[in-house]
Amino acid sequence: MNRRAFLHGTTFAATAGILGLRPAPIGAEPAPETTRIRLAQIPGICVAPQYVAEELLRAEGFTDVQYVKLGSGTMYTAFADGQIDLSMAFVAPFIMQVDAGAPIVLLAGIHVGCYELFGTESVRSIRDLKGKTVAIPELGSPHHVFIASMASYVGLDPARDITFVTEPAGESARLLSEKKVNALMGFPPVTQELRARKIGHVVVNSGVDRPWSQYFCCIAAGNREFVRKHPAASKRALRAILKAANLCSTEPDRAARLVADKGYRYEYALQSMKEIPYGRWRDFDPEDAVRFYALRLHEVGMIKASPKKIIADGTDWRFINELKKELKG
Repeated sequence: MNRRAFLHGTTFAATAGILGLRPAPIGAEPAPETTRIRLAQIPGICVAPQYVAEELLRAEGFTDVQYVKLGSGTMYTAFADGQIDLSMAFVAPFIMQVDAGAPIVLLAGIHVGCYELFGTESVRSIRDLKGKTVAIPELGSPHHVFIASMASYVGLDPARDITFVTEPAGESARLLSEKKVNALMGFPPVTQELRARKIGHVVVNSGVDRPWSQYFCCIAAGNREFVRKHPAASKRALRAILKAANLCSTEPDRAARLVADKGYRYEYALQSMKEIPYGRWRDFDPEDAVRFYALRLHEVGMIKASPKKIIADGTDWRFINELKKELKG
């Protein structure tokens, strides 16, 4: 039996009762309006629930489950281009897309933290970034936007106080090891590689350090037209991802093997399953996360709209509110 079949059979059956995963009675809700769902496959382990969800999506009625390979930055525009129907990613760039008028709607929070700021000895706090050089994949990338949010929170102006250089992740790690840059932002598996190679040290871990650990980091969003035309499919897809988040928390070994099937190292995937609080999606309010990050981005001029307008124009919490009741803890 292959791993996907194993999840769909043994794991799914064994954990169904304790996780509230038993399917609803036939006819209890509409079938999905479409049997195709397209999600993003980005170079990061932190979106593990949507990889683990593959067989759960099939159980929800999706016969054509596609993972579109994209960079962590290009994923956001892929929603607007109609390449992605529904997917997880860092909330702040989603907010920027909503502000720019992109057809994106935020649907639910999934987990609170996976990003880590690594620095040299000269960077011991976020304020120490003033006058320093920070490596990012590109301007507007999740890494850049998260650093800008952190800088804003402690009173820095990222545009004036920080020098950003754009480099691929591997090159950024080399530059940090040679102290040619002072800091970089990363998420698994990049951060795990930095630890393994003893490059730099952790300045901020968004999964444990306040205030970042109190707000959703990764949020599920959908293409607005897809959600409008396919509300039953959208709810079913979101349910599969939330069930998978529970599985990442309670069955880390099995979840890690499924993530490894997508091309990641099993050891790093297992570490992520154990460290990222995937099972706490009930504990935080996604609207609080949108408000928090929208305020940070508005303060530094990266968005024009107020947090209130972003929430009004770019969020739809009806599915998550229903699923919190349906998927009993």
